[in-house]
Amino acid sequence: MGFNEKTHAFLVARYYGRLTERFAQRGKAAFIHAVQYYAGQRGRRMAQRAIRDGRPLTHAVFLQYGELRMTDEVGPTRREVVEISPDYELHITACPWHEQFREMGCLEAGAVYCRYIDEALCRGFSPDIDFRAPQNLNAGERCVQKVIGVCYEAPPDDPPMEAYKKNFDYHCGNLYWAFHEAVRAIFGAEGEELCTEVLGDFAGRYGAEMADALAAWRHTNFNVC
Repeated sequence: MGFNEKTHAFLVARYYGRLTERFAQRGKAAFIHAVQYYAGQRGRRMAQRAIRDGRPLTHAVFLQYGELRMTDEVGPTRREVVEISPDYELHITACPWHEQFREMGCLEAGAVYCRYIDEALCRGFSPDIDFRAPQNLNAGERCVQKVIGVCYEAPPDDPPMEAYKKNFDYHCGNLYWAFHEAVRAIFGAEGEELCTEVLGDFAGRYGAEMADALAAWRHTNFNVC
């Protein structure tokens, strides 16, 4: 098994665990900052492609330009749009990220990550999208995601831009190195040591070859599409 949703979640959980174990509340604050930095990179890349294509930075276009190429190897994602006007509301009742957090005993990490990731992703794409994530599976019975005031007449159904999707080796590399950049900036040499420990955790779980593949993304500029 290669890179997928669960390897991505593993990195999230280990960064959260290492940061909070070493730095307590400062570590949690750094984790939230790193989540927002990483998600903002993803959202800005989406916006760059949409602008290049002459598309407006609306929520409907945001839904088309997502980068995640989901796999079929780690369990289902169950999603249901329950409202489209005046607000768009999505419920998620099964998710491989949540399953990984649960299996690792890291639901707290998942709850914090999912509280901020999609909100920061939308803000990176366009700060005019009023996205909110008041609840997620790691701390409740479902994820609830809302976009306020879109007033759709029909559910958005334009197909996703498959050419812009990227595999999870890219997304895991983006997450690891975005967190590395933020954690190193905040905590200096201690932060560098912590990031090396996270990479070691990853190698211990998935093997040296996977860890080397993750490390190989180090010099990628994730701020541009």
